Amino acid sequence: MQRIHIISGRLVGPTQVELDEPAGEVTTSVQVLVKPLGGTREEGRQSFAEFLRGLPAGTRSREEIDEQIRAERDAWGDC
Repeated sequence: MQRIHIISGRLVGPTQVELDEPAGEVTTSVQVLVKPLGGTREEGRQSFAEFLRGLPAGTRSREEIDEQIRAERDAWGDC
């Protein structure tokens, strides 16, 4: 079984990675997965639908909401 080492680091060029600690006794070809950590614009970004799903449920009934909409529309008059 192959051991996987997870080590933070930085891209210092388009093809060069600087690791924060030694990779151990690895002396063969490796595969590098690039996952930006902290401080990026993508961090924490979610779709609007995900944002809405994350909101707590409301406490008003459908009838209460419909009544508020009716009252607002009635206040418009003959617009």
